Amino acid sequence: MGRGRQKAKATKQARDIKYFSPATDYSALQRELDAKGHSSSSYAEGPPEPDYSDYADKYADTYAEEDEDGTRRIG
Repeated sequence: MGRGRQKAKATKQARDIKYFSPATDYSALQRELDAKGHSSSSYAEGPPEPDYSDYADKYADTYAEEDEDGTRRIG
C-alpha cells in the first residue's frame, strides 16, 4: 500500500523541481564568464596535437596503400 504514497511524493517532487525558478543574478554570471574568458585565452586553440610521424612510419607497410580516389586496394 505504500507504493501509492511513494509515487505521489515522487510526482510532487518532480513537479516542484520542474517549475522551480530561482532568482538569477545575470551581472554575477557575466562577471564569471568574463573572468574565465581572460584566464583561458591561451588555451582557446586547443591542446597541441601529438606527433604521430613515428607511428606512421612504423605501421606504413602493415596496411594496404590507398588508390588516387582514396579507396584502399585489398590483396
